Amino acid sequence: MSLETTWNQHILADEHVRLELTRPEHSAALQTACADGELWQLWYTGVPRPEHMDAEIERRLGLYAAQSMVPLTIKQRTENGFVPVGMTSFMNIVKAADYQRVEIGSTWYAKSAQRTGLNTRVKLLMLQYAFEQWAERDSAPMLAVEFRTHRLNQASRRAIERLGAQLDGILRAHQIWPQGLVRDTAVYSITANEWPAVKRNLQFLIERGANKAAHAAHTAHTAK
Repeated sequence: MSLETTWNQHILADEHVRLELTRPEHSAALQTACADGELWQLWYTGVPRPEHMDAEIERRLGLYAAQSMVPLTIKQRTENGFVPVGMTSFMNIVKAADYQRVEIGSTWYAKSAQRTGLNTRVKLLMLQYAFEQWAERDSAPMLAVEFRTHRLNQASRRAIERLGAQLDGILRAHQIWPQGLVRDTAVYSITANEWPAVKRNLQFLIERGANKAAHAAHTAHTAK
């Protein structure tokens, strides 16, 4: 089954977040999202500038057409409905006769969406899809889901480790970026054997965050 057949009408969602196939009409909202915090200023990331968003969406959709990426727009629930606050993807998809591997990457969030628990929800939806629905759909087990980030991107590395991923190693002098800087890449993964425990921990983190938010809301209401 082709990626396009699977994802054109497919959405991953819970009550707070929706992951939809990235489309050109998301560009304006994504430009606003990446301007929140001027994310492109972080030299160790690959977040596009607002004026480059159309080209970035076109690039990702080209990889989607080539069956090597599933580009997703992250939409967060607000009082005005679900609003785009970032991008992510399934990428570097490996499909063999008897196993699969995939990377979750090319992810960024508007600054206002960071440290809100949103990333935990996004990753639970994506990991659950990869290890459960994707593997079942293609009748081949998902051996591992991989994450990669710049060795010096400590915030990203902490977020990946918080998910329960293990460090596989550092690819030294892995890439040359457009600025001419050489990137060392930290490679993490979650294996199929680790998934049940990782899944329960992510659910626990989400439940704990929801309970804290409910308690804070109740305290604020009773203080009025």
